[in-house]
Amino acid sequence: MSCVVQLIVMIAMTLELEKSKQSCEILSKIDIDMWLVWVRETSQTLDPVLPLIAGIDLVWNSALIYTKSGERIAIVGNFDADAVESKGVFQRVVPYTKDIRPVLLEEIQRINPISIAINYSKNNVAADGLTHGMFMILREMLDGTPYLKRLTSAETLIEHLRGRKTEEEVRRIQKAIDITEEIYKKAQSFVRVGMTEIEIADQFHRLMTELGVGPAWNIDHNPAVDAGPNKQFGHGLPSDNKVKAGHLVHFDFGVRWNGYCSDIQRMLFMGAKSDIPDEVSAAFETVRDAIQKASEFIRPGVRGFEVDAIARDYVKDHGYEEYQHALGHQLGRHAHDGGTLLGPLWERYSDSPKGKVESGNVFTLELYVTTKNYGQVSLEEDVLVTSAGCKFLSRPQRELICIVN
Repeated sequence: MSCVVQLIVMIAMTLELEKSKQSCEILSKIDIDMWLVWVRETSQTLDPVLPLIAGIDLVWNSALIYTKSGERIAIVGNFDADAVESKGVFQRVVPYTKDIRPVLLEEIQRINPISIAINYSKNNVAADGLTHGMFMILREMLDGTPYLKRLTSAETLIEHLRGRKTEEEVRRIQKAIDITEEIYKKAQSFVRVGMTEIEIADQFHRLMTELGVGPAWNIDHNPAVDAGPNKQFGHGLPSDNKVKAGHLVHFDFGVRWNGYCSDIQRMLFMGAKSDIPDEVSAAFETVRDAIQKASEFIRPGVRGFEVDAIARDYVKDHGYEEYQHALGHQLGRHAHDGGTLLGPLWERYSDSPKGKVESGNVFTLELYVTTKNYGQVSLEEDVLVTSAGCKFLSRPQRELICIVN
């Protein structure tokens, strides 16, 4: 193994150990006695928390146990035990051969938890990793014991665990952001009138390969490239639509570096600064300033819908229809990382906007307004919430990027 590979492995193990210890600390704070991550055949069905806390594949029925007193125990099939042991994340690794039930029950009885958090959630897909089949098996194993009635959702735990980024997690997100901004900078030299959206996207993909990063979401619409007034923003694919002089070009783009993501939107104007229509300038300034207002308001303790309302009201007060999505989502191992959402109290978002913002959360701030003649104007920035408020991790776009061919 090369020195570089060894270093990467060591950093990964350090992060997994950090997050595993953090899970025990959070259990203590929210007064849940035990967290049970109950999985099998994880190469086929991966619980979203597994890469965060363990970074391993498990074959047989496996129980990863964390307690509010600080214990970290892995009960795994005997062929998985050595690999799990080598991670250095668990204080004890307990192998089994024929049946996990007696070993699991022995550990649960020893801990004797009043509450056992398991990974199901109606609100947060990142906390909903327990399959229905595995839930049924767990119920059968606990049948006849008092612990069956002590099962509860791990949603709150997982939201805190994913949301409270460690220094290493922030470093990885920042690196992904830096690479994204580097690619955006290079794009200013190759985007030209007459290019198709597909041709532009291909150039982004080439640069991603050269810089050794992957896409933060499906590569078929990463980047999203939207040229001209008739292209609706969203999750559509780049098309044969051509860039034209005097038009706007919108990008939504993010990369994954060492397991962590960026998510940034940018706007180009195909012409000189003096040629920008007043309608476009007014729209851009509204979007830019709404994001700035939200960034000045966001801080630990406020609720997601309150942050969204700052930007949403600003947009409406300036005469535009409100944007049809949330202002921001958490960013981390995924572009949409779950947890508290900076969004309105709409049914589609369930209770996610009611959650509180915490120090260590990384959010996107994104919104659009629609002009009459030039289509939509949209920006997206990435910010870190701190005890003092928030810090921009991306370099905010303050003015339209003008491309003169």
